[in-house]
Amino acid sequence: MSLRRLFALFSCLLALFFTPPAAAQPHPRLAEMLAAPAAAGLVGARDTELFAWVETASGVRNVWVGGPGKPARRVTRYQADDGIQIYGLALSPDGRKLAFVRGGDEEWADEEGQPNTGSAPLIPPQEVVLVDLGAGTINVVGEGHSPVFSPDGRALAFTRRGQLWLASAGEPARRIAHLRGSVRRLSWSPDGTALLLSEVREDNSYIALVDADGTRLRYLDAGLGQSVEPVFSPDGKAVAFIRYLDPPTGAGDRGGPYWSLRHVDIVTGEARELWRPTAGQGGRYAGTRSRNLFWSRSGVLLFPWEESGWLHVYALDPARPAAPRALTRGAFEVESFALDERANVLIHADNSADIDGRTIRRTPLAGGRTQPVARAGGMQFAPVVAGTALAAIATNTAQPAHPVMLAEGRWQPLRQPASLGSFDAPQSVRFPSTDGQTVYGQLFRARGPGPHPAVIFIHGGPRRQMLAGMHPSSYYARTYLLNQYLAARGFTVLAVNYRGGTGYGQAFRDAAETGREGASEYRDILAAGRWLAARPEVDGARIGLWGGSWGGYLTALGLARDSDLFAAGVDLHGVHTLLRAPSTMRSPAQQQDDRQLQWDSSPVAAIDGWRSPVLLIHGDDDFNVDFAQSVLLARELAARGIPYEELVFPNERHSFFRHDSWVRALTATAGFLERKLGAPR
Repeated sequence: MSLRRLFALFSCLLALFFTPPAAAQPHPRLAEMLAAPAAAGLVGARDTELFAWVETASGVRNVWVGGPGKPARRVTRYQADDGIQIYGLALSPDGRKLAFVRGGDEEWADEEGQPNTGSAPLIPPQEVVLVDLGAGTINVVGEGHSPVFSPDGRALAFTRRGQLWLASAGEPARRIAHLRGSVRRLSWSPDGTALLLSEVREDNSYIALVDADGTRLRYLDAGLGQSVEPVFSPDGKAVAFIRYLDPPTGAGDRGGPYWSLRHVDIVTGEARELWRPTAGQGGRYAGTRSRNLFWSRSGVLLFPWEESGWLHVYALDPARPAAPRALTRGAFEVESFALDERANVLIHADNSADIDGRTIRRTPLAGGRTQPVARAGGMQFAPVVAGTALAAIATNTAQPAHPVMLAEGRWQPLRQPASLGSFDAPQSVRFPSTDGQTVYGQLFRARGPGPHPAVIFIHGGPRRQMLAGMHPSSYYARTYLLNQYLAARGFTVLAVNYRGGTGYGQAFRDAAETGREGASEYRDILAAGRWLAARPEVDGARIGLWGGSWGGYLTALGLARDSDLFAAGVDLHGVHTLLRAPSTMRSPAQQQDDRQLQWDSSPVAAIDGWRSPVLLIHGDDDFNVDFAQSVLLARELAARGIPYEELVFPNERHSFFRHDSWVRALTATAGFLERKLGAPR
């Protein structure tokens, strides 16, 4: 037999025994949905009605500006899906200049090994870019991130790996300080003479004050634990901040309180504790997804607190700090908040109207009723004030994140959003877990006659909540689109909000025995599978799992523990062993018990019961979940003959930076689930 024929025979044998992870070509409708423009990073100018945001379409990122009487316009001209992030937008107070960061990783801005997800010959730098919006000029100021304009707009401060840099008009950027840690929450004093920041070190963080001329560095009220969210008083003579400790292992609801509000007189250096909560409920610090401390012109501090078991905003007068006053109340959570200085009003996004949605409301600081800011459907997130104008990020069941502005009592789009067609709204559902805990979720009903295969989608975090519509996070907007796509293809899909997540109160978020302390959240996934199997429209023999990060962990746990129920799964960058060094404040016997519990909570502990096929997807430059977690699992699966497929993205991060990576990953996910669960009937 000729060598050519031997090679052909060998190729045929490979084709028989090796299954590719997914179809090479994406389904046109799925690819079209994933390419739709989506907005993020909305900011506003202090003194004029102008907003700026980042829009990403097919992986191409650009910066836009717009406002009342100012039609939206694009100010950058990037054209490639190159995986280079744009973030950290800042407008000068008068709205004439714009700064942003291009390159690096917003989440890991100061880490060694910056991303190169586009696999360029040289790693793209992380640069602060300055735009003159009038002249249209664009210039790189220097390497770094977190740009902030001075109160008069003439200077721009930014940071890079503990260094503070200052750029003034017509002059090159100069370094004014070099700190041991990383800089967070950089801001200017009201008079523009100093910079305030939180310096994050290995085990703690400090509040630091740096003179803008680089002559002096001061640490304000240095202490143990984390000192965060520094803010100047309106007159610039004092600073307030939050200090907290992480509770020790095994603390449960005992002990504390673990946080307080602090006050420092800048002139005298005198520091004092303004207030601390009582022990018990609300005794642990919990923040929102926005800034968490404001000092209003009327003289009150605004901060979040879980006194009621729900995350709400409170007001505290530093002159009379004994009794904080609740500005928001009820069985709902404030997700983010902002301060409208001119109106002396708190603006907040919460889930008061719909536990699985978001609405923006306003509350007067001086007292009065909380009211919605607009008459509108859909969901609104992350309110931003610019001059006298208010804007937000909006979504609904068929429109990705887009900027909207309040006008005539309604939310009006700053830029017309993409519409992805007529999706059926997912139905909010509740059902009991195996131990009686209420589990929440959204049900995407399959189209066409049943019985249908079913899929459970499991979000990551676990500090996250899936919503009854498009998510503002680009990661979860994409997973929502795949869930809608699967429903259109004939799958019943259940997105589960399991214990440990946000949106349903402190007791739900801090539920006992989660993660490496017992994996109690898996009870909710198991209950979801049984709940689906009992539905008449679902084929109980064809139920799968898919999820990313902590959702990948729970997917792997489900396949390892309950392959009889879960017939297949897709595990995106999941955690597979939870073993880590126990706390040295635990006795040797307790440390051994802790390690055993970590092991028992891990998918690899139950891997001998794993029989269902799985698709493993991971980027190998993941800073959130080590790529080795998937390598380890593949090795163990192979040793036991458990069928698995793989899709690896060299140089990709946890939440893929490139659009092409997302298209390939989600196309592979859909194809794998269709092949392994069978074509919908």
